[in-house]
Amino acid sequence: MTIRVQTLIVGAGQAGLAISRSLTTLGHDHLVVDRGRVGERWRTERWDSFTLLTPNWQTRLPGFRYAGGDPAGFMTRDQVVGFLSSYARSFDAPVRAGVTVTGVDPAPPGWLVHTDVDRYHATNVVIATGHYDRPLIPPLAADLPRSVHQVHTTDYRNPERLPSGAVLVVGAGPSGQQIADELACAGREVFIAVGRHRPLPRRYRGHDVYWWMDRMGMLDRTVDTLPEPGASRDAPSVVLAGEERDLNLHRLVEHGVVPTGRLRAADRGRVHFDDDLPVRLAEADHNVRRLQDAVDAYVERYGVDAPVEEVSPPAPATWAHQAPRTLDLARAGVTTVIWATGYNRDYSWINAPVFDAKGEPVQSRGVTAAPGLFFLGLRWLYRRKSNFIGGVGDDAEHLAEVIASGDQAVGDAVAQGYEPVTSRRSAAIRTASRRVDAPSLVRMADTWWSTVRVDTTSRSAISALVRPSVSSASTSS
Repeated sequence: MTIRVQTLIVGAGQAGLAISRSLTTLGHDHLVVDRGRVGERWRTERWDSFTLLTPNWQTRLPGFRYAGGDPAGFMTRDQVVGFLSSYARSFDAPVRAGVTVTGVDPAPPGWLVHTDVDRYHATNVVIATGHYDRPLIPPLAADLPRSVHQVHTTDYRNPERLPSGAVLVVGAGPSGQQIADELACAGREVFIAVGRHRPLPRRYRGHDVYWWMDRMGMLDRTVDTLPEPGASRDAPSVVLAGEERDLNLHRLVEHGVVPTGRLRAADRGRVHFDDDLPVRLAEADHNVRRLQDAVDAYVERYGVDAPVEEVSPPAPATWAHQAPRTLDLARAGVTTVIWATGYNRDYSWINAPVFDAKGEPVQSRGVTAAPGLFFLGLRWLYRRKSNFIGGVGDDAEHLAEVIASGDQAVGDAVAQGYEPVTSRRSAAIRTASRRVDAPSLVRMADTWWSTVRVDTTSRSAISALVRPSVSSASTSS
């Protein structure tokens, strides 16, 4: 059976619910589908002691915000689930749970969305599946002994659920460091393989770091002001914990954790690390100092009333120069490896030529070159806070206005992201991708427009984006 709907939203997390609420306000017909329940990833892909890194006062979505008695606190996993569930009930969100989307194909006028239950024909489709989509585990995981239990942070719950013995945590982002600290405090021997990471002070000069970032406009910085937008999207997440204390390698060492350099290889029951730990530690400490310097400069420039805070330099970290380069897992008693190695996104189920060479959507404020196809909830979609619970609402309200008005104009950011691109034409969408140059993109776009009925204004807007690239290429040659 094919069900017709004006707009179909894929994902019932904070992004999907935020645009559902915004479309509801505008009286726009829509439906939200999710493979699980409202906030499914928060329910099933976070560990037991998980807390948000942003304070409660920043927990807000369109028409709804935290209203409890601890604005400076940090929501637990279960509280986030409760918040999202209450939000959905507050406007009777049209959510169909337990519906897995398996494919999205162009079907003029609109899109045919295939699921494991029904098919939907929608004029608009909003992909709100989030930035943290598919667990990313490096290929060298296959080189570890079968006797070693391996788990991604998505499936970690608590120390008691792991086999007894020492643990190697791979990755020093917020999840990796929080889990390493929890394990160490539970009496486990813990090693942590450290790559690039960006700790921040939890508090400075009388305020939470997110208070400063909000006050200084850092959370509202837009992607078009970045020198390298792609690099910023791929940059490590900031390292914080949902508590008053700072979280960093110095604290982990105090709790008995043994840091190493970046994990680079595994063979015959041994793992090998780079000797870059001193460099990574110096970069991390510098990141803290840089934020503090920025706050100091802001306070002085704008006369903010904030107490002076003396900052002592980190204690000498001799341990960083003594980090092991090789670890025999059996001899060290390591029975578990936890992959805190992040996530990627798989959009192979979407049949549209709107992805770059890395498979990421090319979009401007969520709008793509394919009429009626939108994205929401991604990191740096438009602002630094675009994938935050407290930030996705701004993007959702904007995108809802675009959808409700039928405005398909695409900004310059789309054009900048189109060279090179990944061609995902219908015949090869699920099997391969290739790079195409600007002239090929124009031919591909012409083929696209010949199969999709759109208004003249929309077609002209998109064509204007890709054809300048051809002219520039011809001029430069």
